[in-house]
Amino acid sequence: MQELRTDELAGTTVIVAPGRATRPTVYSASASPLAATPTTLASCPFCPGHETMTPPEVARVGDGAPDTPGWQVRVVPNLYPIVGGEHLPGVHEVLVLSPAHDREFDALSPDAATAALCTLRERAAYLLETGFVHAQPLVNSGRASGASIEHPHAQLVALTFIPPQVDATLTRFADAGCDLVGAAIDDARRRSCLVRDGGAAVTWCPPGGISPFFVRVALASGPARFDRSTDDDLCTLSEALQDALARLHHTLGDIAYNIVFNTAPRGDDRPFHFWVDVVPRLGVIGGFEMGTGILVNPVAPEMAAAMLHDA
Repeated sequence: MQELRTDELAGTTVIVAPGRATRPTVYSASASPLAATPTTLASCPFCPGHETMTPPEVARVGDGAPDTPGWQVRVVPNLYPIVGGEHLPGVHEVLVLSPAHDREFDALSPDAATAALCTLRERAAYLLETGFVHAQPLVNSGRASGASIEHPHAQLVALTFIPPQVDATLTRFADAGCDLVGAAIDDARRRSCLVRDGGAAVTWCPPGGISPFFVRVALASGPARFDRSTDDDLCTLSEALQDALARLHHTLGDIAYNIVFNTAPRGDDRPFHFWVDVVPRLGVIGGFEMGTGILVNPVAPEMAAAMLHDA
């Protein structure tokens, strides 16, 4: 049965249409343009010993001199930035999560995962302190997510303006007069969409999630800005994110995905509560979605939550 739903936290509208998942596929496997091209260790610019293949690093965690091996986490400018040109000032950085070429975030040790998030926080805080208005952390993993390099890494884009989507979300928080993240968790609990309630952090599939197995993670009591998180906050968050990714991998296998940090900008006093979206890339946006702005989710979030809960 199809159902029109709204994600009050993200401000998106979706049609949940479970029957769409049973459509036959008549294209051959070779028709897919998104197949990943593995990066050999010898050509990977993010592997230890290849530090000269990247721009000079701006930060590191671990031993060794700058631009030499010994690091645990390494931050460098992006060679192909989204922003930073003459007409669109900004900074675009890459954070290499670990020296291991094939170890995704959920496969890192708890300490290494927390160190990666703490480094991302510190870079975001630094860029905001230097005058940028918004710092957007994200992870693209797999070719279908937009990643061009296999080696697991995060990115940070600092902007001189508040992005329209962020501004709209801040307005929803202000108009609601309540913590929309807390309300979303309560709604997920009522509708049997919780994946994991760890007390300090909660994982759920939003009832109005825009795509199959869309997962949301939030601190039960968190700051407005990711860069204002404490070490304890990020220890809790990294554990919840690793758990969510491990459940997705157990359920869906080797998938491409995006991790998107939804955080408030600098200098805006509207209420907010930062959260993280984990978005498996299991489908594409079709003409209906483009023409109407209404996305279609062929997997009921309640079913996805139950599967991930049991994973």
